[in-house]
Amino acid sequence: MKHVFPAVIAALAIFSGVSSGLFGQSAQSAQSDQQSQSGQQVPAVSANAPASAALSAASPEIRELQAVEDKWSSALNLRDQYGLELVLSPLFVNVSANGEITTRNQQVVSLINQEDKTAATDQHVITVRMLGDVAVANGTYTFTHKVDGKEFEEKGVFTHVFQRNHGNWLCLNAQRTAITSAPLGKAKVTKAKTDSKAELPFHIPLFSKDKSDQ
Repeated sequence: MKHVFPAVIAALAIFSGVSSGLFGQSAQSAQSDQQSQSGQQVPAVSANAPASAALSAASPEIRELQAVEDKWSSALNLRDQYGLELVLSPLFVNVSANGEITTRNQQVVSLINQEDKTAATDQHVITVRMLGDVAVANGTYTFTHKVDGKEFEEKGVFTHVFQRNHGNWLCLNAQRTAITSAPLGKAKVTKAKTDSKAELPFHIPLFSKDKSDQ
């Protein structure tokens, strides 16, 4: 299980790179067609243009979106209703790791009524694709919370779609996929020794076994 999470991070980077390459090839093909029809020279379109490139961790865009993610995490951890409203668009829709769909208002109400005061969220941006005033961020998250008095740690990946509004980034859509979920501390070690890997509570699309096999 220790090797699953880093592999998912690498897969995110590979996926973003492939998407960038396909976009660049399409742009160059369209450019060639335009040039052959008009008989004129057309400026070259780079496959690394901001609209298509999956930006690296050193890019300003990554740092800018990470700052928004940090404000989001801080609002959740501090139960800050106002802080949460500042990063979520009024049109926000969230798809949780268990498939529950909620709006911004429902997220705010859930935050206010949250019984687990120790729950903590940490989000890290891995790649960003810029499409004008829209940004698509892919990354990883860690969510610690209590279930029946026991503290659990959930790790997974997310996709967040942001729109720039009056100079500020607001999240329009969010979706999480849980990769691992296990008790913290000694309970986690005991579980790893007594349970087979087939029974570990995580799901990887296309690779996990069917539910009937578990």
